[in-house]
Amino acid sequence: MNTSATPAGVPDPANLTLTTAVAKIKWRILPLFVVMFIVNYIDRVNIGFVRTHLAADLGIGAAAFGLGAGLFFVGYAVFEVPSNMLLQRYGAKAWLTRIMFTWGLVAACMAFVQNESSFYFMRFLLGVAEAGFFPGVVYYFTQWLPNHERGRAMAVFLSGSAIASILSGPITGALLLIQGGGLHGWQWMFLIEGGASMALCFVVWFLLDSTPRDAKWLTAEQRQALTAVIAAEQEQRAASRPAHVSSFMLLRDPQIVLFCFIYFAIQLTIYGATFWLPTIIKKMGHFNDFQVGLFNSIPWIVSIVAMYLFAVLAGRFKKQQFWVALTLLISAVGMAVSAQSGPVVGFVAVCFAGIGFKAASSLFWPIPQGYLDGRIAAAVLALINSLGNLGGFFAPATFGYLEQKTGSIQGGLYALSIASVLAAVLVFLARTKPAPQDGNGTVGGGRALPRRA
Repeated sequence: MNTSATPAGVPDPANLTLTTAVAKIKWRILPLFVVMFIVNYIDRVNIGFVRTHLAADLGIGAAAFGLGAGLFFVGYAVFEVPSNMLLQRYGAKAWLTRIMFTWGLVAACMAFVQNESSFYFMRFLLGVAEAGFFPGVVYYFTQWLPNHERGRAMAVFLSGSAIASILSGPITGALLLIQGGGLHGWQWMFLIEGGASMALCFVVWFLLDSTPRDAKWLTAEQRQALTAVIAAEQEQRAASRPAHVSSFMLLRDPQIVLFCFIYFAIQLTIYGATFWLPTIIKKMGHFNDFQVGLFNSIPWIVSIVAMYLFAVLAGRFKKQQFWVALTLLISAVGMAVSAQSGPVVGFVAVCFAGIGFKAASSLFWPIPQGYLDGRIAAAVLALINSLGNLGGFFAPATFGYLEQKTGSIQGGLYALSIASVLAAVLVFLARTKPAPQDGNGTVGGGRALPRRA
């Protein structure tokens, strides 16, 4: 008889060691990543609150502002892959700290833009500096957490964007009221928020370790248990992963193209609201910057509550395409009403639209996840996210151009409404389950996967 076996009903010591290690990681790492995400998001979107200040002090018009706001996403998209490669080369600790420091430095230097050209350059450079942060954190989780814990960790991490959406307005609005030292309030805002990111990078350096083997705050047994489990899971993933799948090959599948368009339409509305909502609020009355910031938080509070309520409904009534289409139509109605209403009704309509576009952004992902072959799911989801986030370029750039030419953003709001309606119709063409495979390995729609060498 094997006397070393664990008796029935008694927890396995190895599992207890792993569970304890994971709990330590969550308490040490997750709060730090949430704070980093909040600071990251604020530095990305604070530009929306200074549009009128840049126009008054530097002569930057609506079209130039929209283009500059969107150029961030171009720099971010172009340098995302190189940044991920360098993270794997230099280690997560060094590279995530570098990302944090350089984005804080560039964000602070936004205080010294002088004209349209320098504004364009600094926004593009901010995207370059931030490139790789989000996928870098995702990669970090794969090195530290077992598969069954990673989803919950990502949910906690993503809550940082929700918190930042609410906090960015009041914080930025309050900082814009600072005057003195020969600087305008918008310059103080950039300096302080960028400086906070640079200060936080020192905390990141002391609290982060690149791999579990480096973590002195774990016991030797905990490091060994964690390393063994993650190594086994990575070997399993590697054994089932195709040698290489190019973006061109993935885009040959009409379903993947459809997913990209739907997510692009969602992101168009989100970033259109993010960058131009303060402008709508200022037309409601004579508010100072702090009051504008407070009003700016309201649609995001409403949308975050709606996001969780719709998630509950979608989980209870299993019709994912219906719920995505419904939320997109809610977004479309809200944007259309805001386009033809006065500032106050327009603001209320944007709050209503927020119920839709924020919920749609979370309800969308189970559709491609259910359709995709597991061997290429990570690559396709990254592609959808990258192309979809280009909505962050097109929305502000288009809004700015239309306001410059027409004196109104009405046309941009109608365009967002039309894009949402089109996406709501097309979502019913999206497959939620993979097509039958022929045994040779296919992309969900039938395209053959490359064979491993």
